[in-house]
Amino acid sequence: MAQVEHLGEVFVELADTLVKDFDVVDFLHNVTVRSVQLLEVDAAGLMLADQRGSLTIMATSDDRAETLELFELQHDQGPCLDSFKTGRAIVNIDLKSSLVAWPKFAAAACDAGFNYSHAVPLRLRDEVIGALNLFCSTAIPLSPDDIALAQALADVATIGLLQERSVREQSVLAEQLQSALNSRVLIEQAKGVLAGRTGMEVSEAFRRMRSFARTNGLGLSAVASGVINGSSDMQEILSQ
Repeated sequence: MAQVEHLGEVFVELADTLVKDFDVVDFLHNVTVRSVQLLEVDAAGLMLADQRGSLTIMATSDDRAETLELFELQHDQGPCLDSFKTGRAIVNIDLKSSLVAWPKFAAAACDAGFNYSHAVPLRLRDEVIGALNLFCSTAIPLSPDDIALAQALADVATIGLLQERSVREQSVLAEQLQSALNSRVLIEQAKGVLAGRTGMEVSEAFRRMRSFARTNGLGLSAVASGVINGSSDMQEILSQ
């Protein structure tokens, strides 16, 4: 029961990305640390894809893992890269085997004291945003349950990251919408001010403000603000 409760705490911890001071680097470092603790592997590293689809090291559990992650990127070979490209888990790789697909990486990993490696993708449905690398000193394969747990950790981290990204994008969109609404209110006020001062129709006041803004390379909301506070050249606006 204690193990189950601990797992529950970890998954809640990894899913909670909506806090105000969310720090993505600290979050991902925690993913690697928790992976080492729960799976009894010796080290972990995590890469995420940038906007161009290129992987970048975001977190490692220790210096050895960071060195190997750098090696993968520099030599363009290793389990993390393949897992990201294919969207599949690549597990129980005996790095001392002559059949290993990444001879340079395998040699570097063995030199660092690791004999087994595993990689699981950070994915949600068809979207793969990175991969989690796991390293073991002993040549003991992960059990099916451990592999499922590793993928579950990667999956919940992915959901957390995408959830946070979605909320952030929605926040930006909300700010843009609010700005647009504020501008509209300002322009409506300016149209009324200009129409009231001149006796022209509101639609004509808007046309002249818009023409003045375009002629002078100004934003319509800036012109409207000038009309309201008196800083805009009213005669020039009326001449449009």
